[in-house]
Amino acid sequence: MALEFFGIDPNTEKDGSATVWVEEETADLIFQAEIAEAPLLEKISSQSWAPGHSAGVPAHEGVFRIPARMVPFIRKACDAAERRAAGSPEL
Repeated sequence: MALEFFGIDPNTEKDGSATVWVEEETADLIFQAEIAEAPLLEKISSQSWAPGHSAGVPAHEGVFRIPARMVPFIRKACDAAERRAAGSPEL
């Protein structure tokens, strides 16, 4: 699995930080970020957000907080993922 790095939180210190990659084979976005705190997770889990979907977060999924300052990196990663999924890997 090859990953293309797009950016890391510019306010990061030495250990851990919000980061975004694109998985080259699938064009999936991959995020590393702070796990959501309990009050946010409770708010998300308290209702069904889409018709036909259960409330809550399944055990195999997680909720992450990604700083707004990561938006430029995420935008670049989204553009690259879209091109890659369309068959144009040139970035």
